[in-house]
Amino acid sequence: MVDTPGLLAVASGLALGLGLIVAIGAQNAFVLRQGLRLEHVAAVVAVCALSDLALILAGVLGAGAALERQPWLVPVVCFAGAAFLLGYGLLAARRALRPGALLSDAAGARAGLAATVGTCLALTWLNPHVYLDTVVLLGSMASTYGEHRWQFAAGAGLGSLLWFTGLGYGARLLRPVFARPAAWRILDGVIAAVMTALAVSLVLRGLAA
Repeated sequence: MVDTPGLLAVASGLALGLGLIVAIGAQNAFVLRQGLRLEHVAAVVAVCALSDLALILAGVLGAGAALERQPWLVPVVCFAGAAFLLGYGLLAARRALRPGALLSDAAGARAGLAATVGTCLALTWLNPHVYLDTVVLLGSMASTYGEHRWQFAAGAGLGSLLWFTGLGYGARLLRPVFARPAAWRILDGVIAAVMTALAVSLVLRGLAA
């Protein structure tokens, strides 16, 4: 028998995980740059995906326990999450309307593996937004799915793995496309639509809680 709630939790986690990760930021720009240069791509993808997974698990463990002790927090988390996602969607929409430069020249001297991994770790773990997005938001949202929170976390982790793998290894193929600002405008437009739809779904979940 198909576990429909579990599949929905996986799909929601996948959508939210991708929505939060797929944006023009320092980490993604670095992964794309490494992919364009074909330089330590496997290591960079592994660091990003495993870091995201660790942060997601930490968020689910901590936020899940808190909400189980305080059920009244569920609608609060839903409404707060909806507000954050709506704001995130508006920022994506603004980027779509006013795109900026993504990368500087990809040419230059090759960096060693240790230096590359160190830079990737710094861009991931020293970014304050990663804790808000991954630990607080994703972790809290996973807990609203109750017994299916681990399916939600699995979906978010899968989204992270798919994105970083695709970005790192597909960068060379995408270079002609993303050399055009219009491509990033379309991508940010999609992000804005996804975030807005998820915000609406959270408001409905909060009202039903």
